[in-house]
Order: sequence, then structure tokens, then C-alpha cells
Amino acid sequence: MMARRPNYDFERRERERLKAEKKAKRAAEKKEAREEKTRQDDAPESGDSQDAGSPTTE
Repeated sequence: MMARRPNYDFERRERERLKAEKKAKRAAEKKEAREEKTRQDDAPESGDSQDAGSPTTE
């Protein structure tokens, strides 16, 4: 069996493409997690710490 002729340019482009896909996927996951965290922080508007000084708690 003969060894194949190396195609360095294609192999490099393929590595870079896979790396870019992985990076984009991780960035999207981080963005989604960040948005989820802000949604959770905004959700408890009726929290006890927010209304600690209100007259209804006395």
C-alpha cells in the first residue's frame, strides 16, 4: 500500500474549521447561560430582600 500524498492546506483548513465550530458552539452556550442567569436574577421581583423596608412587612 502506498502512502498518500499530504495535503497540508486542506488539513489545516479542516482543523481551523473544526476549531471555529467548537468555539462558536461554546460561545453560544455561554451566551445562553448568561441570558438564563439574568432571567433568574430578574424573576424574583417579589423577593423578601427587595421589600424589607416596605410598610406591609410591619
